[in-house]
Parts: sequence; C-alpha cells; structure tokens
Amino acid sequence: MSETIGYPDPGLDLSDGFKPHTSHWGVFSARFGKAGLEVKPYGGDPDPNRIINNFPGALRHQARIAQPAIRRGWLERGPGPDDRRGRDEFVSVSWEQALDLLGGELTRIRDTIGPGAVFGGSYGWSSAGRFHHAQSQVHRFLNVALGGYVRSVNTYSSGASSVLLPQILTGYEDITKRNVTWEQIAAETDIVLAFGGMALKNSMVAGGSISKHIERGAMDAAHRRGCQFVLVSPLRDDLPVEAGAEWMTAVPGTDTALMLGIVHTLVSEGLHDQAFLDRYTEGWPVFLRYLTGESDGQPKSAEWAAAICGIDADTIGTLARRLAGRRALITVSHSLQRAEHGEQPVWMGMVLAAALGQIGLPGGGYAYSLGAIGYYGRRVNAVPGPTLGQGRNGVADFIPVARIADMLLNPGTTYRYNGETRTYPDIRLVYWAGGNPFHHHQDLNRLRKAFARLDTLVVHELAWTATARHADIVLPSTMTLEREDIGYSTNDPLMVAMHRIAEPFGLARDDYDIFADLAERLGAREPFTEGRTSRQWLAHLYEPTRKALAGSGLEAPGFEEFWQRGSLVLPQHLDDGGALRRFREDPVARPLPTPSGRIEIFSQKIADHGDADCPGHPVWLEKTDTPTSGAPCFLVANQPVTRLHSQLDFGGHSLEAKHRGREVARMNPRDAKARGIADGDIIRIFNARGACLAAVHVTDGIAPGVVQLPTGAWYDPMDPEEEAPLCVHGNPNVLTRDIGTSSFAQGCTGQLTTVEVERFNGNLPPIRAFDPASSMIRKSAKRFSGKIMLN
Repeated sequence: MSETIGYPDPGLDLSDGFKPHTSHWGVFSARFGKAGLEVKPYGGDPDPNRIINNFPGALRHQARIAQPAIRRGWLERGPGPDDRRGRDEFVSVSWEQALDLLGGELTRIRDTIGPGAVFGGSYGWSSAGRFHHAQSQVHRFLNVALGGYVRSVNTYSSGASSVLLPQILTGYEDITKRNVTWEQIAAETDIVLAFGGMALKNSMVAGGSISKHIERGAMDAAHRRGCQFVLVSPLRDDLPVEAGAEWMTAVPGTDTALMLGIVHTLVSEGLHDQAFLDRYTEGWPVFLRYLTGESDGQPKSAEWAAAICGIDADTIGTLARRLAGRRALITVSHSLQRAEHGEQPVWMGMVLAAALGQIGLPGGGYAYSLGAIGYYGRRVNAVPGPTLGQGRNGVADFIPVARIADMLLNPGTTYRYNGETRTYPDIRLVYWAGGNPFHHHQDLNRLRKAFARLDTLVVHELAWTATARHADIVLPSTMTLEREDIGYSTNDPLMVAMHRIAEPFGLARDDYDIFADLAERLGAREPFTEGRTSRQWLAHLYEPTRKALAGSGLEAPGFEEFWQRGSLVLPQHLDDGGALRRFREDPVARPLPTPSGRIEIFSQKIADHGDADCPGHPVWLEKTDTPTSGAPCFLVANQPVTRLHSQLDFGGHSLEAKHRGREVARMNPRDAKARGIADGDIIRIFNARGACLAAVHVTDGIAPGVVQLPTGAWYDPMDPEEEAPLCVHGNPNVLTRDIGTSSFAQGCTGQLTTVEVERFNGNLPPIRAFDPASSMIRKSAKRFSGKIMLN
C-alpha cells in the first residue's frame, strides 16, 4: 500500500469563488455568476480533457427540461401501446400532478401484474458522483418501492468480452483494472501490438471521477525508450502520434484471421513458448489441430490469413518474428468485440499472448481493452469509496443489455445466452433514469417500434433527448453542477467533494428527491430514504472511507473537514500485476477462477453449450454483414472525441466540432473521388435499415473502403411521422444492426456495418434536436375528477 495521503490537493484552484467538482472526463473547479459558468481544469492533470468545455454552454441551454411533462395521448387515453410515442405533443404539469399520476401507474403495475413487468433502464453515466448515480437511485427505488424489476446485465461496450473472459482467463476487472499498467508499459514493454488501438478519446473518460490523464505521457515515454507500437485498425488516430505507431489496415472485422496467421507462423517456425503453454494453459492440443488444419483441412497460415484480412503474408510473418522472444503486449480494444462474432478476437488475442509466453509478465502478455476507459491500466485504491446500496431485487429475470428491443418486441419467445435457453419477459413499463438508449442502441427505427408496444415509458432527463421525446412521463432532473455529491473512482486516488455550482434549472429536481416523494406515494418513503437528506447520505457514504483510513493508521478527516477542503488523496495498492502475475508465479497455489484453474485456450464448458456461433476455442467465422453492391463500404460507428457518448451534445465543445450543424464523418480520398464528394460536403449515408445526413472530412487517415461516423449525435428525424425517417443530424444508429455478437454472449454489434454514401444535393433540413420541446408542449392543464384534462 502506498503511504501517500493528504488534502487538499494543490491541483484544485478554490480561489475567487471557485468550488471543487468533477466529471467522467476530469476533475475541475467552477463558479457561476453574472459572466455565466467558468470552469478550470484540475491543475495536477498533465493532459486535461477539453470536454469540460461543454459545461458552460449546456448549463442553461434551451434544450434543458424546465418542468414535468406528460405525453398528450397517455394523458387522454391512459397507459397502453401507442405508436404516437415520439410523434405526440406534451402537456406541462406540476410536480404534484406528475407524481400522483406516476404513483398510480406504478401501483397498478405492482399490484395487478407484478414487478416482473417493469424494466429498470439506466446506463450509469449520468454523474461521476457516487450518491447521485442515477443507475443506483432508480434500481434502489424499484427494489424498495416495487419489490424489484427486470434488470439488464453486461454493457454495450463490453457485452461479449465480459461474458467470455471470466470463463477462459480471470475476472473481468482483474484483466482490465488489476493487470498491466501504464507504468509497466513505460518502463518494461518492448513491443505493443494493438488490435483496434488505444485512442486517447476513449481513455480520457472514466466511469467515475478522473484526476490525471496519463496515457499520452506513458506512450510517449515508452516510445522514447524504444518500445515499438503496431496499430491494426482502419483509423490511424486509434493511437496518438506520441506512440510513433506503425499503422496496418486490415479489412474491418478480420482481426481473428490475422491473429491466427501470426500464431501459425510462430508455431511453424518453432517461435512459440511451448513450456508456457504446457504449464499454464488448458486445451492447446485441441486448438493446435484447428490451427494446423488437422481438424478441418485448412491450415491457418499467413497466406490463408492474408487473403482474408488484406495484409500480405510476408508482413504477417515478419510481425510474428518481431513479437517472438521480446516483452510483447497484445491489446484488443472494445471495438473488435462490438461486432458480429465479437467473442473470437478477444479469445484469440489471449491465445496469441499465451503462445508468446508473455501473460503475467510486467508490461507483457494480454491487456484486454487497455485504453478503452480512464481507470484501466492504473493502480487500485487501497480503501473503499462511497457506494449507495441498491437493496434486494425480488425479480430474478434479466436480459443482456443490448437485447432490449428484442425483449419488448418478442415477449414470451426464447433466446440463448451463456449456455442457457431463456425467455423474454412481458414488459409493460420501462423506467429510465440515466442514459439515452437512442444513443446506445442499434437500429433506431426498430427501437421506436419496440417502445411503441409499452403501456408506459417514464424518463428522468435533464434535456429533451430523443428518449425523453418518446416518453409518456418526463421528469426534469438536475445536472451534476446543480447538486452536491462525492466524486470517486476505484483506480483514481483523488476523492472530490462535488459542491453545488448553480441552482437547478427551472423546476428540475435531484433524482433522489423525485424518488423519495414517489416512494411516499407507494408507501415506501422511509425504507427508501432511511430518514436521511442528501447531505446526510453523503456523510454516511463517506464514513467507510474514513474508517478504513483510520484503521490503516492514516489521517482520517471527518466529513465536514473533507467537504470544506474539497478533496482527499487516498492510498493505493502497489502495482503488483494482480491475479495473472500471481498465477504465473505459482499456478498450483494460485490457480485462475476457470474450470481448469488454467488459461483456457479450449473451453469444454463453452463447447458443451453447442452454440455453432461460439465453439470451444477461437475460430475464424465468416461474417454475414459484408460489403455488397448496395452497401459497398464498411461503416465504423465509434466513440466521439468532443463528448462522452451523447452527453451534452449541445455543449459548446461538441457543437464546435460539427460542420453546418451536422456530425462529421470521415472517408478516404479514393472513396470520395469515386462518388464526386469533396471535403466539407454534406453526404447521405444509407443502407436497408435507414439513412442519415452528415458532413464529411476527406482524409488519408482512414482506410479505403471505410466510412467513420462517431456515435452520440442526437437522433433528429426529419419527419417523425415516417416509419424510417431520415436523421438529419448524423446518428449512425439508424444504420447499425440490432443483433447479438453470438448466442453465447448476445453483446452489442454496433461498431461495424455496411453502407453506401452519396453527396446530398437537396435543401438542407434544419437541425431541431436541441430545440426546446415547447412546440410539442401544451402548457394549460387542470384537474378534473381526479385526472388531468386538457383545456
């Protein structure tokens, strides 16, 4: 354990009325006054994230929701399926009216159908604060007041890998958070082979607070020491210039074939580490028969791989030889498994690292998703942080997170997941607080149909997102700057007292206060609140940290002292390599939590599932979504640079990166020239599922045959009355496929699909995504016979 602890941290500027706060993209201080909102990045951050510049323009933006609103059709006709969601107008109501109506609907569902008809939707990214963590708040409310809810498991980011890796290697967090660190790479690594890269735009954000962005500096230090970085990606900027990377452009989705070709070269030339494979792995002989072609008649040679991935055989062979005998690190990004058969490159990357004998060595081996998020590749805090208990969920049912549309459209039908045959529940009410499915989910026209099937859709939201516009009951929630909280992440040593910077917008309320009053209407206020105000909860959640510090003989300030000082530097564990290092040192005494206790190159458990799209060891499986004459280009729908997901897309930093109000796509000069497209044009991107407009940047930093359009532009249909309207703003999820990675993990496949592109020559439709919903709201309402009626 580190002995370093202190407060306040000198990097926080609290002079001249500035107060401490933090976000998923960085710690900062801020003040709000006549000049508006001012923000200062944390002074101790070597590479501050400019996304904090979205706050000033967003705090009082016209897109904010000022008061509760109810969709007119739900208000007039009551709950039930309705295809007017997303097309209807809203009626503004008081908080009392909104909560009375919602309380009645929740009571109806609970008492006549049961909590198994409620889906608790949330994605957890609404705040870096650990108390006003919307996902925890909504789940706690549904557990306490309703007795439970149907939940989701896994994430859109790592849906395939998070199911696979614990069964073949070790716990997901052991691989991502307690494995290879940036410190190790800077000091130890000889060569990094990065499949999908480690883009700084991804590691600049974290699931909680983040005080120091260290990735750029670590790659720069490693490169200057002589470490070689090799990037396999269709996008050159998937590694920063500081890495000095060699860029290889494989055909998108063919990384598994490339890895097989590399391993085949290692084996055929005797460059693999057979001693490591014999001592630490399970099932190598089974996989070897596949690799050599003994089991299927096709050797997975470099020549075979070259024909699939588009990298010539000599280059593949040379790369294999460069890796052998050196401190080599294999990384596989989230992006590779957010595609059809996404389990295979994750598994095969591990096999490649095992064949090199590098797993468990400092700066070597396998680092799945390193660079995907800000708290990976860092040391772990040695004391606990604040965590809000969610209570007990009395409903056992769940779905993989990316299967929500399937669930709503196909109640009672069966599907496969992790070796089981499960049944989709019949959901009547969805309660969404935190997150925006019209950002995360695929095939948005299909999602619109799915939401139309519900009785009721409830949304807590700070702004009029497409999800809010498709809701029946919209409750305005505060922005993080408008409430108090504690910012914390398990892999960042700075705990931050998040002071309120500004008063709430309009009638917006904290999620906690909304749920407390709603719980009262369901007879559960005391169990939900436990008699505490928000400030009392913060003091209560801080206490485990204080006790742990005191128990370790370290300085342990009380809550009020911590709050006034603004921050606290926590001790962290040593960088010891975690479970994989311990396993390498003694595989008998410290086995892995897999069925064999070893690295499972072949998994009998997975093989016994009998799912053809995910057999018992990694294989190359042909894709069904490949370029055709009607959709000849790959579309890469990756994470944006100027915002986190779709958050604050209306903020100044996000808006500055758009062109003529549209999201900017990128394509290669060769593809642009063939279509008569010039840099700065507006283009129409389309396929059989939908179409969107975007501006275009023509660059040789993207591989030929590939179009890249980041996610997160708010869905903006030109004519919501159409079944498949044109999105005029540039949301790629009108184009992506809503299918699972496989019947094993059912992960999201939103990273990759196929499209055609053409220059848009018509009159440009206006962007309305950020307009206030006043055009959709009828403000006059009155009570009549216990119901709200329109005037």
